[in-house]
Amino acid sequence: MKDGRATSERETYRRVLRDLRRLYGRTPADEFSPTKLKAIRQIWIDKGFVRSSINRDVGRLIRVFKWGIENELVAAGVVHGLQAVAGLRKGRSVAKESSPVLPVDEAAIETTLDHLGTIAADMVRFQRLTGCRPDEVCQVRPMDLDRTGEVWTYKPESHKTEHHGRDRTIFIGPKAQAILAPYLFRDAGSFCFSPAEAEEQFRRAKREARKTPLSCGNRAGKNNKRSPKRRPAERYDTNGYRRAIHRACDRAKIPRWSPNRLRHAAATEIRHKFGLEASQVVLGHSVSVGAEKEGTSDWQLKIPHPAWRWRRLVRCLTRTSSHSSGARHVQSLGNG
Repeated sequence: MKDGRATSERETYRRVLRDLRRLYGRTPADEFSPTKLKAIRQIWIDKGFVRSSINRDVGRLIRVFKWGIENELVAAGVVHGLQAVAGLRKGRSVAKESSPVLPVDEAAIETTLDHLGTIAADMVRFQRLTGCRPDEVCQVRPMDLDRTGEVWTYKPESHKTEHHGRDRTIFIGPKAQAILAPYLFRDAGSFCFSPAEAEEQFRRAKREARKTPLSCGNRAGKNNKRSPKRRPAERYDTNGYRRAIHRACDRAKIPRWSPNRLRHAAATEIRHKFGLEASQVVLGHSVSVGAEKEGTSDWQLKIPHPAWRWRRLVRCLTRTSSHSSGARHVQSLGNG
């Protein structure tokens, strides 16, 4: 649970426990041994799961038994035995390796945008310009924005690393501001990107494209269900956002890509054109994603004091001369 809402981990744990119950549902918890854990792990290998995912699932299964010990449901020695199971190592197991998450090609983004609705397309543009995470673009609200400066800042209510005590600040330059501006004329606590509004836009477009006279056929809204089982939500979640992109890719007949790749594209571009420190500040990383993906070693460099990085970034973001290097830096960030 996070902020009173179940996270995606709940479904992951259900999947892990499903295999546990199928093999050892009638086995007492105190008799669950390392050999049985490795038997479940072998099932995941046979299913084609990648090595890193299998190791994470093994850790989840061990945490289930740790919870049992905490609540005096399982003998303490069980977890000690399970922790002795070594993780799968790269090149030392038959489990397949995961493919690196690479930046999405700009041509693929433009092709996909042609097949997305207005709101989903603006979410893609906003994320590409700011380099924020998918969940961060889904939860933008007017009340979370500071619009007092030339460069706006956005502090999401919830973010990935908040449980580590870290703050998250997202910079919004002029291009991203122009995308976001039409969505700010609403209650300060309402979400800017709403599936309910996207559904209304879709229905309005269908009405405007109607060829049958209004005196014939169904009138607008006549054949809608009075009490539908599912109604459009007030905000997108990461799954809905990803599905919208995947459906657009299918319509465009191009390979599917996921919104996290927009963040990788921003990270790589910012690092190449503006430097390592700016990439880390904009993306909120302690390690540069772009550097790791490119196989370079300078991500291990000592990072200067955070205040120095912020001052340097803000100076470059707020340079407005179209002939200055600062303007080129702003454009390279996608925020200019």
